[in-house]
Amino acid sequence: MRLTYNENIGDVLLVTLRKTEEVSYEHNGDITLIKDGDEVIGLNIFKAENNLALEGTDINDYETMVPRINELLQKNGIEALEFDLTPRFIVGKVIEKEAHPDADKLNVTKVDAGTEVLQIVCGAPNVDAGQKVVVARVGAVMPGGLYIKPSQLRGVDSNGMICSKKELNLKDDGVKGIYVLDDSYNVGEPFPVG
Repeated sequence: MRLTYNENIGDVLLVTLRKTEEVSYEHNGDITLIKDGDEVIGLNIFKAENNLALEGTDINDYETMVPRINELLQKNGIEALEFDLTPRFIVGKVIEKEAHPDADKLNVTKVDAGTEVLQIVCGAPNVDAGQKVVVARVGAVMPGGLYIKPSQLRGVDSNGMICSKKELNLKDDGVKGIYVLDDSYNVGEPFPVG
C-alpha cells in the first residue's frame, strides 16, 4: 500500500494498493474506487483533510490511517478493505550470486529477506554475495511509480528488485549500481521509503 496526499489537485488522498493496466472507476460521494474487475486496487479520497482529519497526521502511519479510511468507506456504504501492510521495502542479504545463463550483464541472486529467500535477477555491476541491500518485494510501488511484480528476465524468474539509491529517491552519491547497506541494518527489517 502507498499513500500520497496531494493538496495541489484539490485536497486528495491517493491510496494505491496495486497497479494494473485495466482499470474501471466507481464514484461514491467523495470517494472514487479504482478497480480491476471486482477488486479494489486503489482509492481517491477527495476533501481528505476534512474526511480523514489529516491535520497533524503522518499519512504513512498506517495504524492510524487504515482505520480512518475504513471508517470513511463504511460511512459511504462501501465495505471496509483488507489492507496488506506487509513491508514492501526491506533489508535483505545477498547469499548467492551466479551469472545469468543467457545474459552477460545480468546476475541471478538469492537474497535472504528474513522470512524467505528470494530469487532476484539483478543487472547492477556492484552486486555481490554477502552484501546487505534494499529489496523491493513483489507488490511494492517504487517512488517513481513502478509496480514490482513477479517477472522473468531472459527466461529466469525474478521475485523482487534489489534497489539503487536513485530508484529509492535517495541522494545519489555517484555510485553506479545498487545501494549497499552497512552492517548496522538487520536482515528482514523494513526500510523506510518516502
